[in-house]
Amino acid sequence: WWNGSFVPWMCIPQISINCKMLSYQYGPTFLKNAFSTLLNQCHFNILYLMADDLRPTLGCYSDPVVKSPNIDQLASVSKVFYNAYAQQAVCAPSRVSFLTSRRPDTTKLYDFNSYWRVHAGNYTTLPQYFKSNGYTTLSVGKVFHPGIASNHSDDYPYSWSVPPYHPPSFKYEKGKVCKNKDGTLHTNLLCAVNVSEMPLGTLPDMENTAEAIRLLESMKQSITLFFLAVGFYKPHVPFRIPKEYLKLYPIESMSIVPDPYVPKKLPSVAYNPWTDLRRREDVQALNLSFPYGPIPKDFQLQIRQHYFASVSYMDTQVGKVLNALDDLGLSSNTIVVFSSDHGWSLGEHGEWAKYSNFDVATRVPLIVFKPGVTSPLPQPGENTFPFIDVFQNTQERFGKGQGVESMVELVDVFPTLSNLAGLRPVRRCPPRSFEMELCTEGSNLAHLIRNPERYPSREGYSFSQYPRPSDSIQENSDLPDLADIRIMGYSIRSLDYRYTLWVGFDPGQCLHNMTDLHAGELYILAEDPGQDNNVFNEFEHGTVLHKLGMQRSWPDSLKHHVMYFSNSFKSNVL
Repeated sequence: WWNGSFVPWMCIPQISINCKMLSYQYGPTFLKNAFSTLLNQCHFNILYLMADDLRPTLGCYSDPVVKSPNIDQLASVSKVFYNAYAQQAVCAPSRVSFLTSRRPDTTKLYDFNSYWRVHAGNYTTLPQYFKSNGYTTLSVGKVFHPGIASNHSDDYPYSWSVPPYHPPSFKYEKGKVCKNKDGTLHTNLLCAVNVSEMPLGTLPDMENTAEAIRLLESMKQSITLFFLAVGFYKPHVPFRIPKEYLKLYPIESMSIVPDPYVPKKLPSVAYNPWTDLRRREDVQALNLSFPYGPIPKDFQLQIRQHYFASVSYMDTQVGKVLNALDDLGLSSNTIVVFSSDHGWSLGEHGEWAKYSNFDVATRVPLIVFKPGVTSPLPQPGENTFPFIDVFQNTQERFGKGQGVESMVELVDVFPTLSNLAGLRPVRRCPPRSFEMELCTEGSNLAHLIRNPERYPSREGYSFSQYPRPSDSIQENSDLPDLADIRIMGYSIRSLDYRYTLWVGFDPGQCLHNMTDLHAGELYILAEDPGQDNNVFNEFEHGTVLHKLGMQRSWPDSLKHHVMYFSNSFKSNVL
């Protein structure tokens, strides 16, 4: 701390060198002013924007359908990570994982029913780390998953300087507010509404946006830096959005996915029966068989239409927050991150929702903006994020920004943001870190953001996992309680392969047995980018399984296995 201000760790060498020179030449008064100037150049606020259940269906990720002009505009001045993956494709485990930078096997959270500080370890969170370094930390909307998983408090006061904000209208999100054609109200999946007819006359993400802007206005006059996390609820189901957004996606222009059927070689344990959708009244009216359905084509088209419309609605909220950042003069010293907690299946493999290890469920957008690094600092009077009305600019497309092809993970966000903000580096966790409050199981990606020419994209690996209660499909296959988990699907993604082992799991000890193999999946992406043809049984795996069980961690096991069958594949080709 100096003169009431926190000095970022990375600024100390620069300030020390310059201060010695300036003090010698001009004296202490000039030194004080120069010190303040240098300090301001090193200070960065953080604006962390999170979507819920958003796969990379965005223009900046080359999606040909979705209209997302405000996020695309952000991407055009940012680093865009094309291969970013969540560690578990369900809300609470994923959010606790990336906010602590620990994998689910370390947080021991695979469902919604435990608080990591009690159940696993007193791990420091991303906002908590910034708070301990002098930041005012603020939460709006869905950042941590509410309930037991965040101690019914969104981890306040550990992570946040003030109690987190939750929009009052959210309590109606699961209520009977969706109007059918006959005017009756239901708890539907498809729920495009007239906002003026809604309870309180608004929607949760509209309230989130207004509160985020209010907090930005209050922090403009603050002498402290801020870490503001804004968690939007969309495109999470139900698709309760303003009905005008459906006009952006005429139903006659919608199409179903090219692979709408359950793959023949998909193990039963790998399938997600999308039970949360089945609970919605409009889906129940379809009288679908369990577990495979299928959903009629006309209803599939409506689901896709509503999902895309929800993305555009969320994009509008993002645009308003970013525009406020501009108007308040904060965009030149604020790092902006946009991401999601996981993806969402839109009919691929005969699946819907999340709850699997496929790319459509685990791959997420990850966009990082740092002024003066990912783009030049704006000139006086120049706006970085002018608001774009999606209804007026539906044809506008921005460049992709500066793309990074490397495989990265959401657990990488914590060490990366800390580095970009100039805080002390977060040390790498040892193989077992339950007693360590502060460490990371991710990687610092700052070098890929600052100096991509010096650090070309590395191949690398991303790891995900998903629990199941049984080899066969059950009602709780999507989201089993910890006590019911008997199998864990550990998955590794490289640029060339998606490889998954479904192995025995002891819920009492939260331990896997890599030699207790229940099923496997292997997709060769050059031939099968949609991951529809499982060739696991075409390779010999038994000779290596014993060695894999002796590895110190399951990521090490999977990496060794990938290298093994990769060499086998190359030998067969030659």
